[in-house]
Amino acid sequence: MLPHQTDPIVAIATAPGRGAVGIIRVSGPDLAPVINALCARPLKPREATFLPFLDASGAAIDQGLALHFPAPHSFTGEDVLELQAHGGTVVLQLLLARCLQAGQALGLRLAQPGEFTQRAFLNDKMDLAQAEAVADLIDASTETAARSAMRSLSGAFSQAIGSLLTSLTELRMLIEATLDFPEEEIDILQRADVHGRLSRLQTGLNTIARNTRQGALLREGIKVVIAGQPNAGKSSLLNALAGAELAIVSSIAGTTRDKIVQTIQIDGVPLHVIDTAGLRDSFDEIEQMGVARAWGEIDSADVVLFLHDLTRAQPRLALPSASAERSAYETADADIAQSLATRLPRDVPVIDVWNKSDAASVGLDRPIGENQVFLSAKTGDGIEDLRRLLLRSAGWNAVPEGLFMARERHVQALLRVSQHVAAAASHVAAPAPPLDLVAEELRLAQNALGEITGAFGADDLLGVIFSRFCIGK
Repeated sequence: MLPHQTDPIVAIATAPGRGAVGIIRVSGPDLAPVINALCARPLKPREATFLPFLDASGAAIDQGLALHFPAPHSFTGEDVLELQAHGGTVVLQLLLARCLQAGQALGLRLAQPGEFTQRAFLNDKMDLAQAEAVADLIDASTETAARSAMRSLSGAFSQAIGSLLTSLTELRMLIEATLDFPEEEIDILQRADVHGRLSRLQTGLNTIARNTRQGALLREGIKVVIAGQPNAGKSSLLNALAGAELAIVSSIAGTTRDKIVQTIQIDGVPLHVIDTAGLRDSFDEIEQMGVARAWGEIDSADVVLFLHDLTRAQPRLALPSASAERSAYETADADIAQSLATRLPRDVPVIDVWNKSDAASVGLDRPIGENQVFLSAKTGDGIEDLRRLLLRSAGWNAVPEGLFMARERHVQALLRVSQHVAAAASHVAAPAPPLDLVAEELRLAQNALGEITGAFGADDLLGVIFSRFCIGK
């Protein structure tokens, strides 16, 4: 947790550098001394006032707009003062120093990263999921991500979680009431339709978990690694996907020695595409290092594009098990395919990309597999097919208009909730249901679900979340 939560705090709330407008934000229990020192007059609540901002001698540092939001009607729930001045670096630093000087008796200090939003959370101005959405909105790299973050900030995700939490809490109360008053001999399982409630709860959980996974993809993006032998066209494929000449393309094998990373977007979903060194045995020490780094990127990929050169290899459904006689190139491809199958988790898709279709002599009319695509990185033919296949392979199938932003911790929390609810359902289905175990599983599910909005959560979790915000927010 961030220290001294009741201290008044101050920070520059706009990005570093020159700009037309720069904002100083102050928050705390009572800011009257700071307001009087800088503005030399009281401010009307929630009304912008144009005036000079004064230094200790009464001279003007700058002039601009001052706004006072008395508690609790402010972003943080405390008194908030915002000074909107000219956006020069020196001007803002002078104003910041003057605020600290004027608020010295109050204990005014510089804000830590995320401290304004943390106070909004602690003062019940927003829940934890909404607070995280503030940072997600700032960091959004696509229009779809920004709109989804705004939906979470407005409470769409929290409302969905709150509905599940209400159902879970009511069910837990029924079970525990039976444990507290066994003499009433109420058959809770039948009269309260516990089995039906659990079933509906699981259905709702599955729906939200599916949307949450989509939201996590939208926020985190998809790590796509292009792998294959040298001179198969990996750099050309990166350029084709990005729509720009980012990587050097050459007919000389081994041109790419280190990874090249480019973030693109498809339907608003960020894809972090990584071009790696060609995979082959080499006596060149630098190339060996590049190959080692390539495998390191492959090991952490969400999707692997295994690139094949159609001018040197024939497409097969399963390279490792093909019985026909292979060329040296095809044998090396088969070895790479075997290594991918061994090293990668089963849920990481590998897409076989058959490149150089414009120059190949093989027939390309017949489909050769669900996760395979023909294309020409040179002409762009088939690139759009690959884009669609990339999204489908990564599990993206959401409707952007109804999506909310989510994080990996939300995905993991919902997974734990599902596991506990499933365990409760299995106890209920037993011949002699152990209601104490059912109640315990529901309690654990309730706690895991409450972690998402901050209804339940450890202080260290909050510290980690808010420390990643920018200063001034």
